[in-house]
Amino acid sequence: MALAAATGLTFSYPDADGPALRDVSLEVEQGEVVLLLGPSGSGKSTLLRAFAGLVPWFHGGRFEGRVEVAGRDTRRARPAELAGTVATVFQDPEEQVVLGRVTAEVAFGLENIGTAPSAILGSVARALDAVDIGALADRRVTELSGGELQRVCLASALALEPRLLLLDEPTSQLDPAGAEQFLAHALGGGTTVVISEQRPASVLAHATRVVFMEAGRILLDAPRETAIRWLEAERPAWLSQPSNRLLLAPGETVCTVDDVSFAYDRPVLEHSSLELRRGEIVALTGPNGSGKTTLAKLAAGLLEPQHGSVARLGRATFLLQDPGRYLVRERSDDEVALGADLSRARRALADVGLAGYEGRHPRDLSSGERERLALATVLVTEPDLLVLDEPTRGVDPQRKAELAELLHVQSTGRATLVVTHDRVFAKAVADREVALAA
Repeated sequence: MALAAATGLTFSYPDADGPALRDVSLEVEQGEVVLLLGPSGSGKSTLLRAFAGLVPWFHGGRFEGRVEVAGRDTRRARPAELAGTVATVFQDPEEQVVLGRVTAEVAFGLENIGTAPSAILGSVARALDAVDIGALADRRVTELSGGELQRVCLASALALEPRLLLLDEPTSQLDPAGAEQFLAHALGGGTTVVISEQRPASVLAHATRVVFMEAGRILLDAPRETAIRWLEAERPAWLSQPSNRLLLAPGETVCTVDDVSFAYDRPVLEHSSLELRRGEIVALTGPNGSGKTTLAKLAAGLLEPQHGSVARLGRATFLLQDPGRYLVRERSDDEVALGADLSRARRALADVGLAGYEGRHPRDLSSGERERLALATVLVTEPDLLVLDEPTRGVDPQRKAELAELLHVQSTGRATLVVTHDRVFAKAVADREVALAA
């Protein structure tokens, strides 16, 4: 008997134009690692939520078909009753954390499933060590970087030792070393895992099966080697490694960050410098917590240095790591039109692959589609300095290639700084890479 199974599952969110899932049937056997691939909005996250019981209990909507987990029908067993059997890590860790300190957050799930108090601290310590954040145990979650916060959510799930682990873009904010370490632990320990990932190369090494989804349907369900051959023939963007463009001579200096230092409750940057020139795309890389976002905010003028200086020429715009939290209008074109007239806003939507989405509510879009909507809101202002913080989070490989091309085409009039852990995207988009140390 399969550990988890969806049979004839069709699901529509409330007020949605059409189903997010269309007649989906999928069985997951004990010990399998199933990799979900597909473009943004294809239904991957919805399928994971269905296996967690959140669809339909939490989201509402119209549910047809059947989903069973560990022999329990999710139409009758509420998500709380599946806790401990199923653990989920969502795309947006900021929306998953509920307590103020790291240790308390990781212990929270264990307390809810009735773990003996004497066993909790040991389980918490092992889970934190598994994702290499034992040093963060006493930190407040509000002080953490996006990648550090994602590791806290991963530790919270691992601590439960679930029979079924559901991972929705679990490495989207992790540095490459941290991503490899987590995947080796989470996917190599015998736990049954269903994982959605837009950076599939590292996950493919661990996957036993690959499921490719499009428009709410399953196009492929095959063992790893068969799936790789299908991807090579049918969806090569999910396997290809884009190369750098030809570097042209950059123009005038748009931003100079000179010998800056900055601290929150502890030093984050010390005597760091950076120069950004018109026509140049710079990738800013480094481990989680190394100060990348802080340096980017200093460059854009969102923070003032406590030592050193920052000089800018013209207007700067900054796209945050989690832009979906800051969308305020009820139509996508109105959201983009906050920075320009409506006709330019609609052209910007088309530029990021959202033509036809003008009337959609931003909250009805998938995570990757919201990322692209937010990108349009900053591109439409035509800034002299464009700063993007993890712009490929939740974005599928085909859209990443299109984003790289879009940034290249528009790069001559501005300087662009891209903060990213996505090594493939950094290679494809950047003229120059600046790496921060831990």
